[in-house]
Amino acid sequence: MNKPPAPLPQPPIPSMEVPKDLRPVYSNMARLSHMPAEIVFDFALKVPGPENAQVMARVVMSPLSAKLLHRALTENLAKYEAMFGEIRIPGQNTDDKTLEEYTKLFRPPPAPPE
Repeated sequence: MNKPPAPLPQPPIPSMEVPKDLRPVYSNMARLSHMPAEIVFDFALKVPGPENAQVMARVVMSPLSAKLLHRALTENLAKYEAMFGEIRIPGQNTDDKTLEEYTKLFRPPPAPPE
């Protein structure tokens, strides 16, 4: 009987140095686009009103790095939900009115009467 191959050793995770003047960026929207060699993530902030969303950060990754990020996000969200409970997506249930209320934040104000 053949034995399964031994798993490849995982390389150590490199430590990261965070610059002292690095400022965190908050984003409530993301747009993804891709080319054959890159995946581009634009992280934006949209506030109520007619203004466009403001891109706060752009991250460019190789498809492999993006796939590994996807895996890491999936694993970490599962750990988060195990600890703090399910993250509900607005509108996931037909009786959920949260999505309707949430989307009102991003509608432009009505035009003034003429």
